Amino acid sequence: MANETEHRTLRGHPDRVNAVAVTPTGQLAVSASEDGTLKLWDLAGGAELRTLRGHTDRVNAVAVTADGQLAVSASEDGTLKVWDIGLGAEVRNAELRTLRGHTDRVNAVAVTANGPHAVSASDDGTLKLWDLARGTDLRTFRGHRSRVLAVAVTPDGRLAVSASEDGTLKVWDLLRIAEAPAAEVSTLRGHTDRVNDLAVTADGRRAISASADGTLKLWDLAHGSELHTLRGHNDGVTTVALTPDGRLAVSASKDHTLKVWDLPRSADAPTAEVRTLRGHTDTVNAVALTADGRLAVSASADGTLKLWLLAP
Repeated sequence: MANETEHRTLRGHPDRVNAVAVTPTGQLAVSASEDGTLKLWDLAGGAELRTLRGHTDRVNAVAVTADGQLAVSASEDGTLKVWDIGLGAEVRNAELRTLRGHTDRVNAVAVTANGPHAVSASDDGTLKLWDLARGTDLRTFRGHRSRVLAVAVTPDGRLAVSASEDGTLKVWDLLRIAEAPAAEVSTLRGHTDRVNDLAVTADGRRAISASADGTLKLWDLAHGSELHTLRGHNDGVTTVALTPDGRLAVSASKDHTLKVWDLPRSADAPTAEVRTLRGHTDTVNAVALTADGRLAVSASADGTLKLWLLAP
């Protein structure tokens, strides 16, 4: 299908855009770039509102808190930063604090629904749980055999799911006390190459993963089992996002496209590719959806972000 659903292109980064997050209201997006900055965008008008500078190397990931007031970024410089993205009077310094503890670059970050905690994933092979208010490292999770590329948190804040270069996903209990046995709940195996990204459904029961093997997989988190494999991309799948109702997934790939998928409601129901979104001229690195599920924002190695209408 042609790019009739492409709504707008956002230009401003002078280098590839690695990640994007959308505020809960759907009014703003925050992008993270190879140029070492983050940018805040007005989605309604397409205007660049602010540039956030502070990292000393490329920014790999960004997440936004549920109240839309804070962004947390993860960087090649080995740190995370917490930013004030409120739109009040001119902010002299939007950087609130720096989170240090990883010994290698930080690839991903997710925030809990109630806002006080974040979970990061790093090339050092670990995940870390952070207290955002205090900027403290609460816990380290070890178990992957290679670098950790992505992380998502269930809406109730009890579980984190990580994705790794080792080809697996792992489910972690975030609430288990430090003195208890290992917090690793299960390992999800099935991909034949590194797992680049994942997303968790709003009910916390399923996850969908995106892999360099060119497929996406749908998982049952309670049983640690694979439910479905989604095939259609012509190259590695870099990222995936879910609509709030869990009915649609949007994936992005090194093949320069995004795909919209109708997810099965039961184990024996088929998966269906709804449409392909074309317009980027290089790898699509990230995608985020607005809370109403109507708009997708993609970030690409071509240096642009694009807005796509998923529903009228």
